[in-house]
Amino acid sequence: MSILDAMKNRRSIRSYKDIPVEDEKIESILEAGRLSPSAKNAQDWKFVVVEDLRTREEITEATGQRFVGEAPVILVACGTNPGELMKCGQPRYTVDLSIATSYMILEAYEQGLGTCWLGSFDEKRVKEILGIPEGVRVVAMTPLGYADESPEAKERKQIEEIVSYDKY
Repeated sequence: MSILDAMKNRRSIRSYKDIPVEDEKIESILEAGRLSPSAKNAQDWKFVVVEDLRTREEITEATGQRFVGEAPVILVACGTNPGELMKCGQPRYTVDLSIATSYMILEAYEQGLGTCWLGSFDEKRVKEILGIPEGVRVVAMTPLGYADESPEAKERKQIEEIVSYDKY
């Protein structure tokens, strides 16, 4: 499968089968995150793999999204140096972890697994549940598991609507 095929065919999954995810698949997904680029190659991140049922239930409550707890794994992407800005003024950790999470989501799809990028959650509560220290930020989370649905593709804008050359 090409990367572009994965991008075209991957969907956000909101229903998961009650089947455990193999350790080697989780390791491959984490390796994709590890290999992703980061500003100054700082790799200021930590990925928390949540498999414990009770902990997943608590995180599900912190997201307010019932489907999250259906997945046998929740991946939590944390920025360990949130104060650093890139020269362009963007926080480095949000950009770096967005890239890493994207890489992991694509690798999960390659491994036959479903994901759903979560940006809607109570960060303070998630940090309490997982014992994440002060000064570390939770940027994104995704449930991870075997899909129990096959959502249709959503309409995308035409390339002419989102691209210009040489000037805005």
